Amino acid sequence: MVKALPSIDPALPSDRHPERVWYTSYGSNTHLDRLAAYLKGGRPPGAAREYPGCRDPAMPARSVPVELTGAMYFATHSPVWGGGRAFYDPQPSGRVLARAHLVTSGQFADIAAQEMYREPDGDLDLEEVLTRGRAVLGDGRYETLVCAGRLAGLPVLTFTAPWGLHDVPWVAPSPAYVRFLAEGLLSAGAWDAEAVAAYVAACPGAGEQWSTREVAALLGAGGR
Repeated sequence: MVKALPSIDPALPSDRHPERVWYTSYGSNTHLDRLAAYLKGGRPPGAAREYPGCRDPAMPARSVPVELTGAMYFATHSPVWGGGRAFYDPQPSGRVLARAHLVTSGQFADIAAQEMYREPDGDLDLEEVLTRGRAVLGDGRYETLVCAGRLAGLPVLTFTAPWGLHDVPWVAPSPAYVRFLAEGLLSAGAWDAEAVAAYVAACPGAGEQWSTREVAALLGAGGR
């Protein structure tokens, strides 16, 4: 079951210095409790890292379910979760289930800094990503910014790796990571447990360890 989703306009936004953006998560930050650790600071259950939080600790003004064009896959090894991380490749023609959080540009910069294992201490220059749709800030795991278009006139932004889906070995994610990701998508309210479980299990890197039934069991769906 899939409910109607907000429509993302693929055109890049005209405002190159927006006060607010849609930080669009496709991994564990689809879960608001997980995202809260980035915003307010702390350590979410199942994680091995304490996060300093954002300069502005406010929760998102809104969080809405969306679908991005591309592919989500699991790769590298996270010391925080003990398994593969989620990455986004916008080039394939598939769909990526995601959750767009309405935050300030400063909060987006601080979340990105924490994903890069840096201290949140300054804003990002978004002009390149909002002009070209992509900006590579470094060669690290989440140092490539992507703009998928606009929603309600505001930029739909996320970050990923500079490499693509087929450029690195896939690595299965841990149960704690899968649980946060799947529960976050489910709580977005657009997809039922069966749809979420089937989606996660089909993502490259998950299939080596996770079946639809096993993901559904983490959601308490018993494989239905």
